Amino acid sequence: MPSKNLIEIKAVNYWYDPRRQILMGIDMVIPRGKVVAIMGISGSGKTTLLRLIGGVMKAQSGDVVVDGVRVNDLDTQATYRLRRRMGMLFQFGALFTDMSVFDNVAFQMREHTNLPERMIRDLVFMKLDAVGLRGAHSLMPSELSGGMARRVALARAIALDPMLMLYDEPFTGLDPISLGVIRNLIRRLNDALGATSIVVTHDVQEALDIVDYVYYMSDGKVVAHGTPSEMRAMTEPLVHQFVYGEPDGPVPFQYPSRAYAADLKLEARVG
Repeated sequence: MPSKNLIEIKAVNYWYDPRRQILMGIDMVIPRGKVVAIMGISGSGKTTLLRLIGGVMKAQSGDVVVDGVRVNDLDTQATYRLRRRMGMLFQFGALFTDMSVFDNVAFQMREHTNLPERMIRDLVFMKLDAVGLRGAHSLMPSELSGGMARRVALARAIALDPMLMLYDEPFTGLDPISLGVIRNLIRRLNDALGATSIVVTHDVQEALDIVDYVYYMSDGKVVAHGTPSEMRAMTEPLVHQFVYGEPDGPVPFQYPSRAYAADLKLEARVG
């Protein structure tokens, strides 16, 4: 019987330079069929964690287990096989600029399957229809708005019906209408595909509206986790400041510096 958790991360440590650790003692579980957010300010280690899950990098210690497989134990070919069961929505879409919308979505089907072109055509139209852009299939990426490009990238990401969807800052740079569309699509597509989704974001309210569970990271550690309602009610100062966007708190408004009077040399003027 498969585990109820698609991903289990246990005591993971990672660093680029031993003098500066990026992830420290990370423990997480991602249940099957759920949408889970990983939140935190920039530089807290969120995207690094996605790279470990996808096998792009290997943890120096600890376990990253995806669908019962320890990612650190995989060779190159096995890692590629695992990645073919994942979909990735990059921060700014990352569409192939010299391919049409249709060919962008068809790319994975042509690369990783032996399906006839007629079936690929039908599947591409189905994926584009799911994101509301079937009528844009012949356009080039340069002809798309930012929100449309993100939706095409999402259609490409779900082209092979992945078991796991990874979203890296999916709301960045979108207008309110496009943001609402992407937010709702993440939830609807996850449920329709029977997939599991991880949303890495610092857009708090948008994520809390659609996810089942939240992990909050700071300085490479998980400092809090809970349901959206639990996160909104949390009184821990760091989490409260982040959730409600307060300008000052544990993360200070002022960068550390000398006394203001000393920088303005006020004492010297008074003397």
